[in-house]
Amino acid sequence: MRISVFPKGDLDALSNDRSMTIFEWITKAAPLPADGLELYSGMFWQGDDDYLDAIGEALAAEGFEMPMLCTSPDFTNPDAAVRAAEFDRQVEMMRFTRHLGGAGASTRVLSGQKYPDVTREQGVAWVVDAYQRLLPIARELDITLGMENHYKDGSWAYVEFAQKGDVFREIVDAIDDRLHFGVQFDPSNAITAGMDSADFLDTVIDRVVTMQASDRFLAPGTSLDDLRQADGTIGYSPALQHGVIGKGLNDYPRIFRTLASAGYDGWVSIEDGVNGMGEMHESVLFLREARDLYFGGSTAVRVENQEKARAEAGLPSLARPQLGEDALAAGREAAR
Repeated sequence: MRISVFPKGDLDALSNDRSMTIFEWITKAAPLPADGLELYSGMFWQGDDDYLDAIGEALAAEGFEMPMLCTSPDFTNPDAAVRAAEFDRQVEMMRFTRHLGGAGASTRVLSGQKYPDVTREQGVAWVVDAYQRLLPIARELDITLGMENHYKDGSWAYVEFAQKGDVFREIVDAIDDRLHFGVQFDPSNAITAGMDSADFLDTVIDRVVTMQASDRFLAPGTSLDDLRQADGTIGYSPALQHGVIGKGLNDYPRIFRTLASAGYDGWVSIEDGVNGMGEMHESVLFLREARDLYFGGSTAVRVENQEKARAEAGLPSLARPQLGEDALAAGREAAR
């Protein structure tokens, strides 16, 4: 299992007001004892190869891999022209994923927003159609699309169309491909959807290809039932706060046991830093301890269900050896 970090606390600076460059974030993250950095589509201020090469060089200088690229396509938008533009942007981000992450890297995908006038049937149809048209490109690039159980992108007006577990699973089940498509599991987003995160993992563990890790804490005097909305979801109430992973509402011992028993030894990306880099560092240390406890200290990368599907299809393995033996990730220890 390898650990990457995602700059939740600096996302506005990186992608909205653009007061921090992607290069500055790479430098800021360098002291963290992590193995890679998950990037976000909004961090890319240019799209030319020279710019991407410069990002790749900055990552390599610190010994970081780029295993995951986070995107937020809005495939449920009622405007067909907007959906087409979102598709084209997604294809561009998939090419960025391959450029910076190589074969086997993952692009996070979403369904889109829960527009009031879009029915469940229509929304599911649009999302499934978009995914099916993206899959040939994912195959060409040999990258993985990871659909995340999500709450809401910061730029959106509405919450995630597939926020609730039954809608999410309906879309996932409509995609048969297990070579280049799967689930990016986010335990805290399961909580905001009104579900127990470990219970939700049990329902999707056969499709998990990547994971984001964060944690949530209830403000004193508050219960989840106090925050529950009419549709059963929790949402992003101010009383549901970010904090160090392993100290909040998620049952990480159970989550890690479930992952390990299913043969998941892949990337776990920390979505933290809202309260500063100190908490991000604590979260990395928690995951390193969890890696020793639940994954036997493995720094390999292997997702058993995906590997089995690739073997059956006659495709080469995406598995990576332990860090000390991995020529593709030789720089991190030296950088530290």
